[in-house]
Amino acid sequence: MAFLPMVGRLFAPRPPAASLEIAADRVTGVALGRGRHAVLTAVVTERLPDGALVPAANATNLIDRAAVTQAVARVLRQLPGTPTRVGLVLPDSVAKVSLMTFEKVPAKAADLDQLVRWQARKAAPFRIEDTHVAYSAGTATENGGREFVVSLMRRDIVEEYESVCTGAGGHPGVVDLASFSQLNAILVEGTGGAADWLLIHVAQGYSTIAVVRRGQLILFRNRPAEGEGNLADFVHQTTMYYEDRLEGAGFDRVFLAASAATTTADDAAVLRDSLESRLGVTVRPITLGRSGAHERSDRTLPDLVAAPLGLLLREHSASETRV
Repeated sequence: MAFLPMVGRLFAPRPPAASLEIAADRVTGVALGRGRHAVLTAVVTERLPDGALVPAANATNLIDRAAVTQAVARVLRQLPGTPTRVGLVLPDSVAKVSLMTFEKVPAKAADLDQLVRWQARKAAPFRIEDTHVAYSAGTATENGGREFVVSLMRRDIVEEYESVCTGAGGHPGVVDLASFSQLNAILVEGTGGAADWLLIHVAQGYSTIAVVRRGQLILFRNRPAEGEGNLADFVHQTTMYYEDRLEGAGFDRVFLAASAATTTADDAAVLRDSLESRLGVTVRPITLGRSGAHERSDRTLPDLVAAPLGLLLREHSASETRV
């Protein structure tokens, strides 16, 4: 029995040492050093030409495949060791995310998978047969049921992103959404606290708002930038829903990630001040102890690295628990 932890760790999948975030306006790559408490060793960002990539859940995303592939290749070449096994972070707007509640959860994984797919078929704006369906257990209900966080992505759109990665010499083993990865970064670092907290992610082309309660996602909303109203309206509507429908007692902490490549530190500060006035709570950036951001001169760096670094931190944290 004493050998089981060693065997388990030897055969556990190794987490990637680097990850790529492919956003509408940029490709950002980050790399972690080796060791249990590895820190960020490299950050590389390459801007994309306007219109080269248009994230969407139900339409072709790659408008200029060659330009995106070349940007990914330049990022990979500048990361230490030119990594091939990478995690891949996609824009939130390529997926449909919903929270589903089941009063009875099947004991068998295959039955649960069938139940999730059957329920997802009702909400999916595309054929479920052509869809990647991913889900994770969320909050338990009072009557013994459970809520699940379910994300749906058209298979051919996922393959578009994977293809520019493989075309540049990389092989994505893990694929996730930007705001999911930012949430995981906060959870792994333990900066969210025990009370309800809010993430506001303002990216190129969309905004996402997520609420976490006791470590579980209880609300996730994504809105295109060209949607009705502005960010203040989006935050207000979400806050009202949180208070009225989710018995929200207020946010202990609010995080802002302004990840568009053109957003400056001054822009982010103005946005934080505006949100603080509306919410009555201090709005803070996502600070990651392993990012080494305090040692760098780029004041907007934390917002650019939060998603790709969050994916790596989650994978490393999961690897450390496989004993």
